[in-house]
Amino acid sequence: MTETTTFTPPDNPEGTEQSTAAVLPFPLTKTTTTAPAPAAPSEGTVKPGEWEAELPDTDAPEADGLTDGAPVDPPREVYPPSVAEWMEAKDKARLPVLPDWVKLPDQRTAVRKWAIRHYSAVAGYHAIRLPLVYTPKICLYSPRGAWRWSTAIGRWVSDAEGKSLRLAAVADENAADYLKLSRQRNDRVRLRGIVATIGGFIGLAAALTLYVMAPSWLLMLTVAALTTTLGAVGAPADRPLIDMAKVTFRKRKLSSDIVIRAHEVAGLTSKDQSVAFPRPIGRDGDGWRVVVDLPYGKTFEDAVKAHARLASGMDIAPTQLFLDKDETSGRRVSYWIADRDPLAVPSGKSPLLGATRVDFWKPFPWGVDERGNPVMATMLWLSLLVGAVPRQGKTFSARTIALAAALDPYVRLYLFDGKASPDWRKFALVAHRIGFGIVPKNGFDPVQHLLVSLRELKADVEDRYHRLSELPLHVCPEGKLTPEISRDKKLNMPLTLFVVDEVQEYLTHPEHGKEILSLLVYLARVAPAVGVSVMTSTQKPDDKACPSELRDQHQARFALRVGAYQVSDVILGAGSYSEGLDASKLLKSHKGVGLLKGMSDDAGIVRTYLADGRDAERILTRAAALREAEGTLSGDAAGEAPAPETSATILDDVAAVLGKGEAKVWSETIVDRLADLRPDVYGPWAALEPKPKAEALTAALKPYGVATEQISRRVDGKVVNKRGIKREDIATAITDRNNKRDAG
Repeated sequence: MTETTTFTPPDNPEGTEQSTAAVLPFPLTKTTTTAPAPAAPSEGTVKPGEWEAELPDTDAPEADGLTDGAPVDPPREVYPPSVAEWMEAKDKARLPVLPDWVKLPDQRTAVRKWAIRHYSAVAGYHAIRLPLVYTPKICLYSPRGAWRWSTAIGRWVSDAEGKSLRLAAVADENAADYLKLSRQRNDRVRLRGIVATIGGFIGLAAALTLYVMAPSWLLMLTVAALTTTLGAVGAPADRPLIDMAKVTFRKRKLSSDIVIRAHEVAGLTSKDQSVAFPRPIGRDGDGWRVVVDLPYGKTFEDAVKAHARLASGMDIAPTQLFLDKDETSGRRVSYWIADRDPLAVPSGKSPLLGATRVDFWKPFPWGVDERGNPVMATMLWLSLLVGAVPRQGKTFSARTIALAAALDPYVRLYLFDGKASPDWRKFALVAHRIGFGIVPKNGFDPVQHLLVSLRELKADVEDRYHRLSELPLHVCPEGKLTPEISRDKKLNMPLTLFVVDEVQEYLTHPEHGKEILSLLVYLARVAPAVGVSVMTSTQKPDDKACPSELRDQHQARFALRVGAYQVSDVILGAGSYSEGLDASKLLKSHKGVGLLKGMSDDAGIVRTYLADGRDAERILTRAAALREAEGTLSGDAAGEAPAPETSATILDDVAAVLGKGEAKVWSETIVDRLADLRPDVYGPWAALEPKPKAEALTAALKPYGVATEQISRRVDGKVVNKRGIKREDIATAITDRNNKRDAG
């Protein structure tokens, strides 16, 4: 933190005729001799050449009125190291007094909304069935209940429970026991008969009193209560009187014996060493939370490898068991055992359906985790790779992110779909550049359009780096893109999302695949720092269809169901399997469910929200209206054609400006001639300094295999070396291009 000193103007301010402060003279002296060694290590010393202030002693006249002030910082409490470590461990192990849903306002609000929604649904469920289902059941079961009640009273009065003992005494011919039991029965029957008779008279008198004196509403209430009681007593055990408002799933109380058994069958324990429980087993949401300390020498990775055996030992499905690593110990593992498979439960419709707009600078809702907690996504400063086998929700998951970007009118969208499916068609309402498939149709080549867009965006990224570094500090602190800069139309540097679905279709293109790969690698590696994010998805993440040089540039990875753990590791990155991340364990029914890694510090499961075709159309219609109102609809969505593409004709243009007999020409000379030939296209290059000017030409010719070399020229009697090109290289590149075009 810096402190700014404000200097007063030379003129004296008003109201300062009287003295307001006294300045004490502190003469400064400069030491030139070496200071003696300090007497105590705690005292500071003055080095030679430093200035030292001579502070007045308390006995000096100028020190009148000066007193020692209080210390600025109070002394910290100091504990012995062993005690401090013990206290720190206790602080970390101490559980909160109140759970988060009680303390945190947002969670408290969520619980309240859930309770209202849940119990209102239960009340409505029973209210509808009360006159239609429950009342007929009561009338049907009440006679049976009356019979059961009267029979039970008769058995109690006659001491039926002692009959078996009396019969046993008779069978054993034990007269003494029989006589004793008979006398006991007679006493019981006499007493119980009197009690039953008195109770009967009292009940009859109460019934007559109610019938004669009670109001009709009380009489009806009493009859209803008695009938309901008899109906509940007479209901069969397998057909209860009241239906359940929700399905009760198979769950059981989890005990330490079950957990120990699971670790034994998984081979994680031995006869001498078992697991320990640092905290009690308890409920955690719709499941159980168990924290165990594995035997010494066992690690979290061992538990991950034994995941299936642990689930079998607990008698649950593998998709109900989730393992979390504990950072305090390498052998401590936290398990969450769900009551049912949480990944098979739909996450519901996307909240974007109810959103008027989205701020893409802030996290937006993408889905929920295995416990139903919201998962927020962000595409700032990163690129995302999405991979899965077909029909597992890969496109829908990626499309939800693109829909969020569409609802921010200041986000520029590039979208290309390699399989030309209808899933992305409606994005034509808002996308700056959009293309479908790889087959030319009606004179439009989508692959060529992708190339133009990639080159356009690469030039924009390079330009952003230069312009951000040149903006004033009060506009662009530290040369970073800010929300204000991205929304300034004059600066033209909006947040940009480049989406390529089924990217393997473009990367394996016989003519342009290599250039598309190099441009995507560049954007995924460099562009996020200036607000341009890349999201690619593929169902073939192998080195041939989607090379590792592109995959490795993605900071975030999302893997839905795949065929094998090796494929999961390819998508999520090497070593993910050892961390417990294996997308091959997901089931076919887990559509839209995947493992997310790299978007935040924590990696885990995401059940993405659903936005089907109709939902996407509604959102995109709203997004298009929003962009029209903000004046940010551009590119293909606004009917604006791309700027004249330089690289497509660069070979012909260079050949056109080469003079007759010129075998070698400097690159900067070529650029100047190109600017004269087509100023609207090459004019910005000619305005650059000589070196950037030559680099621009080199970058444009590189995809065609044309390299530059040092060319010597004599200027004013001196030999000058500069980068340039050779005529024969241009001719060879044009010949190769024409041959490929004819073959295609």
